[in-house]
Amino acid sequence: MPHDAFAREGLGSSALVIVAALNIQPAQTVGELIATSSVSRATAYRSLRTLVSYGLVLHDGEVWHLAPRAIEGLGGEKPGREALGSCSRGWDVVAEGCGSAGVSARRHALHAKERAAYLRVLEHLAERRTPAAVVERDGHLVLVPRPAPDEVPPNWRGPAGTVLDPSTGRIDTQWRVATDGRLILITPADQRTYDELAAAHAVALTEWETAS
Repeated sequence: MPHDAFAREGLGSSALVIVAALNIQPAQTVGELIATSSVSRATAYRSLRTLVSYGLVLHDGEVWHLAPRAIEGLGGEKPGREALGSCSRGWDVVAEGCGSAGVSARRHALHAKERAAYLRVLEHLAERRTPAAVVERDGHLVLVPRPAPDEVPPNWRGPAGTVLDPSTGRIDTQWRVATDGRLILITPADQRTYDELAAAHAVALTEWETAS
């Protein structure tokens, strides 16, 4: 498969499985090839015609088989270095005839460029990433948790969106549960920013978890 001859622009993967099927079980009819290679009848005929045009497959009536030395150096017994080199050159000639020579090298170069571009995007996003929000509590910095749908534990939830104080089990009128499950701090004169509300949220979670 690494040979350019079997790239999509060349013989294609269907031709490869047909070559492999004929290598394992020589002299097959088209019906038998459909079963052994798991391709459709139309694909089998199309691939066989292509393989015949490059002298890789021959047929005797309805029976198809590989041409002599068609896959020398591939499959079967472990090939020697000379056989592998000869076979590789043979497939390179087929790739040139198919117009698919160099496809793998171009694909690898493209993937390398895409990976490099992806890494540059990740680095750019890392530079723009918002720093973690923290709040100071008793001389310690407490990390403000990122909003999540399940921030309010089920045992803290009261009826009609109210919040239960885990230390007393009673409804805490300063807090509500939003429709997305987040805690909302309610005070009559509350003009806090979102960051301040998030910090208050973090403090409340720390206190309640300690109490519970």
